Amino acid sequence: MLAEQLTAQRCGDDVTFSRLSTDTRTLQQGDMYLALKGENFDGNKFVKQAMDKGACGAIVSDSAESHESPMLVVTQTTLALGKIAQLNRLRSDAVLIALTGSQGKTTVKEMVGSILALAGQTLVTKGNFNNAIGVPLTLLNLSSGHDFAVLELGANAPGEIRYSSNLVSPQIVLITNAASAHLQGFKNLQGVVEAKGEIIDAVDTMGKIILNADDPAFQQWKQRSVNKQLVSFSIENSHSDYRASELKMDERGCFNFAITTPQGKGEISLHFLGRHNVINAVAAIAAAMEAGATLAQSIAGLESMSPVKGRMRSLIGYKQSHLIDDSYNANPDSFEAAIDVLSDYSGEKILIVGDMDEVGDSAEQAHSGIGAYARSKNVNKLFSVGKLSHLSSAAFELGGKHFETKDALICECKSLLDANSTILVKGSRGSAMEDIVNALRLRGAA
Repeated sequence: MLAEQLTAQRCGDDVTFSRLSTDTRTLQQGDMYLALKGENFDGNKFVKQAMDKGACGAIVSDSAESHESPMLVVTQTTLALGKIAQLNRLRSDAVLIALTGSQGKTTVKEMVGSILALAGQTLVTKGNFNNAIGVPLTLLNLSSGHDFAVLELGANAPGEIRYSSNLVSPQIVLITNAASAHLQGFKNLQGVVEAKGEIIDAVDTMGKIILNADDPAFQQWKQRSVNKQLVSFSIENSHSDYRASELKMDERGCFNFAITTPQGKGEISLHFLGRHNVINAVAAIAAAMEAGATLAQSIAGLESMSPVKGRMRSLIGYKQSHLIDDSYNANPDSFEAAIDVLSDYSGEKILIVGDMDEVGDSAEQAHSGIGAYARSKNVNKLFSVGKLSHLSSAAFELGGKHFETKDALICECKSLLDANSTILVKGSRGSAMEDIVNALRLRGAA
């Protein structure tokens, strides 16, 4: 009985349910309502509304809103959600892949999902549902019809990946890399390395751990994987199990490369900008093939894909300029990878910088570093907007300019752009740099 599993206080009659809902706006007749509670919301206040919409009962942390309905009262509904999701996961025979990393994890997740969709019915984390609420909600969608599931795990502090990965109980885990992201929660890069490594502990000796042999943290993660099955991927290490070679960039800024796998060799043409997406593709191939996909399915799955919105997406810009939308998020390492892509273009190269969030005590140094790096990569202009990004334009020196508003920056850009211009727009989520992308995108262009 669920009450025992959750160590909950029972109120009212026993009921059965097949769906759990945490949102009264989408709740359906017969759902069990679970009242999540956070800093800025309290689902306990909506129990009556849930019952009026046809909920069969509720799981709450505050019974003050009781309306003589079937109810379980728990200490923390977030933990109850995780436990129920874990119970649903344990009923599944699907192969579950859990992945994490500082950069590329969402792109890799989508790549793995595209490949495995050719091998069987596949569940993939939607959007950024990668935290202590999003992961359980994804697991609740796991059904007997699924052959595979690909779950992205994110974290802002130590212990969060351990919690999520223990719910998932994956047969395969993958770490893309470790970089200077979310340092406010991890303090330093070593803290990031250790936190990402928590995913390794969730795999038993029958599972597989897929690691980036090119990442400086590879040896640490390898040591943490002792007595477990290790699989490596690389674009630099010829001894890795999965590796890319013969990289060639086409006129779009996308790469063609040869892939070597335990099943043989092949050739792939990506529709993603940048060298960093080659390592993302190799990681995805490793995860998908270890889960049961073939090399042919891996190639087909990748070549059918287009970039995720806000992640190095190539667009037609104002006055037929080339606009690169990398506005979804940012940290120092991903900024440098994006600048590397921009530097490969001919003509006028303009970098538009928004603030980076969660870079901790190194925030000022990190923003200055972006400007210095862009200057070293022959970017022609750097425009910035935000509270800290002025340090980027100052470090860029000649050709760097800071704007007080996005509208002023957009106006300046439009006065300069032509078909010979390439603009890269990047910043953290809190900077909402998609506003600039939307303004500089050619109206009506795909």
